[in-house]
Amino acid sequence: MLRERCFSTSLETESTIMLIFITVLMLNMWAVSTDDVLSPNINILEELEKIKSMETIMKSLETEMERLRTENKEISNLTLSQVELRKENRDREIAFSARLTQSSFAYIGPSTTEITLTYRKVFTNIGNAYNPITGIFTAPLKGAYMFRISIHGHGGTPATVSIIKNGEHMVVAHDVQAQDRLNSSNGVVLILEVGDVVYVRLGSGSRIAGGAQNFNTFSGYLLFPLR
Repeated sequence: MLRERCFSTSLETESTIMLIFITVLMLNMWAVSTDDVLSPNINILEELEKIKSMETIMKSLETEMERLRTENKEISNLTLSQVELRKENRDREIAFSARLTQSSFAYIGPSTTEITLTYRKVFTNIGNAYNPITGIFTAPLKGAYMFRISIHGHGGTPATVSIIKNGEHMVVAHDVQAQDRLNSSNGVVLILEVGDVVYVRLGSGSRIAGGAQNFNTFSGYLLFPLR
């Protein structure tokens, strides 16, 4: 839209300049009447000077029109660059945060195998890279990403949760004590390629507890893209 307005303004300016030029030319022509042309007193040198002046004006107008064309082209190129920059920035807007969905107090675990946790209560999911059904984040572009987990549990059974990248354990949040509440958190910066996956697993023999208090969360966001 900006590009079209700039182009339209440029055309209107060129038309105005041409109109002024034609008007000035006609006024000069009218200044030399038929009687003057037929008159023996007509000053040929003066008329030639007028013609030269008109040529100078015409050259000045042509120069101005060329300047306006150049300016319009520069504005158009700038507008295209701004559009591309906005699109690039939109592609870089990646962030999510979610929690486990228990509406009332409940335990998850312990189990004899690891359990992939699905954080279905989504607070933020800019870019839709996080899937709340599977609990998996899939990198839409190569870059450095920050991930963080927090956990809550009760004493007597350890609480151990890991951030997993493509099946490999990256960092662990862990707490254990005989009684009372357990709390832990951890975070990590990971370099991801397009299509890499990151998710959270509850360790075998571990247990976490929660409800609507948002104790157990999983969050991540793009720090910056990489080539």
